[in-house]
Amino acid sequence: MGVTLAAGAVVWRGGEVLLIRRGKEPRLGEWSIPGGRLETAETLKQAAVREVLEETACRIEVLALCDVVEVLEGDRHLVLVDFTARWLSGEPVAGDDALEARFVPADAALEMVLWSETRRVIALSRGQMGV
Repeated sequence: MGVTLAAGAVVWRGGEVLLIRRGKEPRLGEWSIPGGRLETAETLKQAAVREVLEETACRIEVLALCDVVEVLEGDRHLVLVDFTARWLSGEPVAGDDALEARFVPADAALEMVLWSETRRVIALSRGQMGV
């Protein structure tokens, strides 16, 4: 069993959080935060910035580590490193692996996201941002 390392970001624009609707498994069609696999010779922060740009066309500034989530399902071991980030520019447009991308108020985001770990990470990040 190999380990897949991925990075994501909870991106804030005021009291709104950036969500994508996943275009691939796992969790196809579900709302989530942008993120994806680490590439060769890339730091976790660089991966988070790149993935947000590829999936949403938004530029961000990573502010802090939010949390690390491990997923163990069968022979799959996924380590997700999530950051808290601030939106800098760009309007969300779905790209790469995303079907949709949009900013939504934090309370609505917590209702749209089905996976409890993503909801937990958004709530942690919200505390970091004080929004």
